[in-house]
Amino acid sequence: MGSTLKQAGLVAVGVIAGVAVSMQFSALAQKSLDPGMPLAELHQLADVYGLIKSDYVEPVEDKKLLTEAISGMVASLDPHSAYLDQKAYRELREGTEGKFVGLGIEIGQSEEGYIRIVAPIEDSPAWRAGIKAGDLITRIDGVPVQGTGIDDAVKKMRGEVHTKVTLTVVRKDEPAPLAMTITREEIIQKSVKGKIVEPGYAWLRISQFQEPTVDDMAAKIVALYKQEPQLKGLVLDLRNDPGGLLQGAIGVAAAFLPKDAEIVSTNGQLADSKERFYGRAEFYALRGDSDPLARLPAALKSLPIAVLVNTGSASASEIVAGALQDYKRGAIMGSQTFGKGSVQTIRPLANGTAVKLTTARYYTPTGRSIQAKGIVPDLAVDEYADGDGINGLRIREADLDKHLVNDRDHEDVKARRDEAEDELRMAALERKRKPLEYGSADDFQLRQAINHLKGEPIQLSKARTTLAHQDALP
Repeated sequence: MGSTLKQAGLVAVGVIAGVAVSMQFSALAQKSLDPGMPLAELHQLADVYGLIKSDYVEPVEDKKLLTEAISGMVASLDPHSAYLDQKAYRELREGTEGKFVGLGIEIGQSEEGYIRIVAPIEDSPAWRAGIKAGDLITRIDGVPVQGTGIDDAVKKMRGEVHTKVTLTVVRKDEPAPLAMTITREEIIQKSVKGKIVEPGYAWLRISQFQEPTVDDMAAKIVALYKQEPQLKGLVLDLRNDPGGLLQGAIGVAAAFLPKDAEIVSTNGQLADSKERFYGRAEFYALRGDSDPLARLPAALKSLPIAVLVNTGSASASEIVAGALQDYKRGAIMGSQTFGKGSVQTIRPLANGTAVKLTTARYYTPTGRSIQAKGIVPDLAVDEYADGDGINGLRIREADLDKHLVNDRDHEDVKARRDEAEDELRMAALERKRKPLEYGSADDFQLRQAINHLKGEPIQLSKARTTLAHQDALP
């Protein structure tokens, strides 16, 4: 049944196709050619190139052939290594910097196959144009979007600054579709949200690890303490956080751990990939020489916390969850994480292109490898009282072709998990639930986390507790 489900296209539902990675940016090291280069294979490559140029049914540009050869060579290594053309490299930099050119909307897929507006970003072009949460985009520049994937829709709505795009929007209670022409601008994207959920208890969400994340998190925590000086507990929400910059993960973990605690270690071929990272500003400060965590209240180090994760929590968010779990700093709650335990380094090339290359595996402070396994929560809790919704449909690192093996654990548990996870996926399909709005009054997992912090009973997932037990079997 496992193969049937995978072929049925479940991977398209909220799955990590190109998971944001724990990344380090590095200048390209110029290396001399290795005298042991495989000359025979290189000659063969040249022969194939020549055959295509001379015999293919129609002319092919040299640039296309060579670019595709480079792209295929890098992509063959693992699911996270990739050749980045100018556009892809620019978008990656924009994502890590927390800004991009677009309309300023968070989107999802509707049940009808249209693009649903989750929320407009405040003071963005979409917000000023009157876009509202719940609106359905049916056309982009006159082209129907029904059945269009989220990634394709994002590409169509992004573009060059000051250019325009027209959205056709269907809104509940409006008699006819609305046509809105919006001018693209540079959007500053906030990766940190937070609020007081009830007296004494706060919710802090990190949606991605970007350059501003540690600074933004520190500012938000200070604001929460100002609003509620007598905080009794905090929920750190890492659900669906696909990762991002390694430095951001180190800074977030360091905020809650003892001073100078080891956060993560890495190991790879290069000497500079064999490192240990600690909770000190030199390892996480990305904006000047100041320590963004210096302004945090001392009480935060001992404040009871609970950490929410799910199958969409990957890479840098797993670093944070793994470190907090190793130090027994707070209960990890939710479902088993994605299992991406590798670090990608960005190596710039000529002409504004780059290679994103897997250069190391990372390990939690106690030496655990998360690769193809993930973080198993201390307390398994489903998305809803009666089971998972979208989260139950996601795949994990171990399901991806050519994934790196876990060098400190066996993957034989995967076969035991397949049938049980397929049953969870079938149950999630039958429920046909919309994506959950994190932090809302309907957020069941958040409520369970607050109950745990208050010492009240919580509802555990029987199915996911069974899966966690299977992972622990010898």
